Amino acid sequence: MRRRAALLGALLLAAGPVSAAETHHPQTNHSATHHPRSHAATPVSAHHARANLAVEPVSRMSEPWWRVRFEAKQAELASRRPNLLWIGDSITQNWESDGPQPFRRFLPIWQRFYGDRNAVDLGFKGDSTCHLIWRIDHGELDGIAPRGVVLLIGANNFGHVHTDAAQTYAGIVAVVDRIHAKLPEAKILLLGVLPSIRSAWVTENTDAVNRMMAAQIRDGRPYLTYRDVGDLFRVNGKVQASDFLDPLLTPPDPPLHPTPAMQERIAAAIEPDVAAMLGDTPHH
Repeated sequence: MRRRAALLGALLLAAGPVSAAETHHPQTNHSATHHPRSHAATPVSAHHARANLAVEPVSRMSEPWWRVRFEAKQAELASRRPNLLWIGDSITQNWESDGPQPFRRFLPIWQRFYGDRNAVDLGFKGDSTCHLIWRIDHGELDGIAPRGVVLLIGANNFGHVHTDAAQTYAGIVAVVDRIHAKLPEAKILLLGVLPSIRSAWVTENTDAVNRMMAAQIRDGRPYLTYRDVGDLFRVNGKVQASDFLDPLLTPPDPPLHPTPAMQERIAAAIEPDVAAMLGDTPHH
């Protein structure tokens, strides 16, 4: 155990820390990943010689806000016994935001689509697959039996954790299999990693991991549906910066987090799948 902890510590130091904006200002959900290092010349298949951090459980309990949120969500799950879960990072956590600026007003959309479905938001700003694996391994899904799970994870793997497409795919598979082991009766709707405008390396690896998921992640997993909603962000094949809230921040950040309007379009696009998971009527 000591050797494993030492290895994970070394890997995290090599990958670089979570940014200050991720750790010190959880109330401003504007950073799943900030300013990744430039790796435009690095091929998608690089870094395989080192251990794959994407599949290892890594705790963030040393970060006060993260610990408070994890414990609060454990209590919420125990009291609510939810029927639907949204699991992910800051893009998912943003569903809880209700302004004051219009570009932070996500909660009314959540209420429209999920307010009468006993849904719980399990988004944690800055999390990658390794942090979500830790959450699941430490009780996040224990003692509940939702009918459906919407899973959106992987954007941060291409940031501070810096795992490539193949490594990130392995991490997403590990997350899916852990969710199914904990919630064997639940249907899982896995979303592709959303487009962003961060670097050529991030775009290359985002596209690659989504191709991998489309090609093979459903094999042997009849409970799993995969949807890539990335085309919602593209006009004539180009991702539109106006569909992200990050350029509206002061100072602006690279486009990563969908605006409320785009998140509403995502919710509408996946609504047939959500309704099918829950056995209810589609919401509009």
